[in-house]
Parts: sequence; structure tokens; C-alpha cells
Amino acid sequence: MNTEDLHFEGEYPIVIEGLTNAFGDFVVHEDLCLKVRKGEILGVVGGSGSGKSVLMRAIIGLQVPREGRIEVLGRDITAAEPDEVMGVRNRWGVLFQGGALFSTLTVGENVQIPLKQFYPELSQQLLDEIACYKTVLSGLPREETNKYPSELSGGMKKRAGLARALALDPELLFLDEPTAGLDPIGAARFDELLRELTDTLGLTVFLITHDLDTLYAICDRVAVLADKKVIACGTIPELLENPHPWIQEYFGGPRARAASAAKSRGKGMDKQGDSEA
Repeated sequence: MNTEDLHFEGEYPIVIEGLTNAFGDFVVHEDLCLKVRKGEILGVVGGSGSGKSVLMRAIIGLQVPREGRIEVLGRDITAAEPDEVMGVRNRWGVLFQGGALFSTLTVGENVQIPLKQFYPELSQQLLDEIACYKTVLSGLPREETNKYPSELSGGMKKRAGLARALALDPELLFLDEPTAGLDPIGAARFDELLRELTDTLGLTVFLITHDLDTLYAICDRVAVLADKKVIACGTIPELLENPHPWIQEYFGGPRARAASAAKSRGKGMDKQGDSEA
């Protein structure tokens, strides 16, 4: 839905400076700074209560920060009027935890919600066609468009939520624990789909996850939340050089080593396939 002249041409579509988020006297973030590079999949990790989801909600305007500045696609949304923010919201898509589908609507009707909100002039026929296309793009069979969320498996619900997030042809994609609750095979397939969509559609992805396999498999960089701020942001090899105890425990533990080994095996199989071809 975006026209070419609206596409963000800068290096950092998300810039956060001096951000403070608080609930009463409880401070979640304090003087948090982060820049997200255009075209990357940025993984966001942190311990329980570190405010990963709060940070995402602040970026998309669902959480009003106490202090700081958030610039999205070149606009300061912390100082913008509501109608100005609306001009940016149709350029991002969001997949909340669990998919957050409306249970009384079919998959297709769920996908059509943002289309109807931002483009009320679209005919029902075109809405149906777009919903079907986005459903298939997200890895679901065409016939799933007419099913209700209660008729879908956990992995299918995630893909349906992804289809809705892609409805407006966004430049930014926000994902909150997209592989949580999925079996290893389903999670790996979702990761592969996300990497393919990012490369094909030119997306910038803000990905909250605790899944080490996802971090190693598809994330270009990882931002670590601790001590109320982003304490480090870089590739996993760069993070392994950081002496912070949480980073060393998280990325140096047995599960991380297993995820790293799995990635290395995958690269080895890819090279073998290339040589055989």
C-alpha cells in the first residue's frame, strides 16, 4: 500500500534517545538509547521484567514514555500529534504474543482489519483478494482464509497474525515472541519464513525473543536489555566479548552453545549442497 516516495531512505528507521518508561514509582527503562538499522532483523533479549514488550509498545505509541525521544521513519512520535502518528502507523505491522487474533472473525477478516482502517475506500472484492494473498504469503494454505482462530493450531495462528501484520505492505515489522509455544520444527520454519520475507520485501524487523535458535539463525544483531537500558547491541560474536554477567550467562551457556553448533551444521550442509549442485 505504500507508495515509493514514502519509503524511508535514512540509515536508522528507529532511533531512541534518553528513553525513560515508568509505571508510578517503578522505573522500567532509564536513559535507554538504541538505533535500529534499515533492513536488519534486530533481536531484542533480556531477563524477565527487563521491559522488552514495554519498549516495543513505546515505539509503536501504545506506551507514553516519561522522558526521551523516539523517532520512527524520520518522525519524532513522542512529540507528534495523533493525526501525525497515524501517518506513520500504516507503515508498520505488529505481531503480538499469541497472534492476538479476534476470535469471532475469520483469518481473512482479521487480515482485513488494518486495510479497512486505513483504506476504507477499498471494495470488498479487493479486500478479499489482498487478505488471501497475505495469508498465502505467510505460509498458510489459501483455504485457511475462511477458518476461525479456534480452528487453527498454534503455529497457524502465528502465521495468521503475521499475515495481518503484513496487510499494509509495511516497512517495519514488530514481532513479540513469535516462536513462543511452537515445537522446534515449527519454530525453525517460522524463522526461515521471516528471513525470506525480510530479504524479499526489504523489511526492517524488531524481534523480541528468548529463543536462542532464532537469535543465531536469523538475527543480524542483538540488543540486550538489562539494568534498565540497552547494555549492548551487536552481533553474537561481538556480544560474547562483553564481560557483563547476564550476557556471558545467556550466550555462554549450554543452550547457546547448542544453538551455535546447530547454525554451524546448517552452514556446512548449505556448502555441501552448493558443491554438489
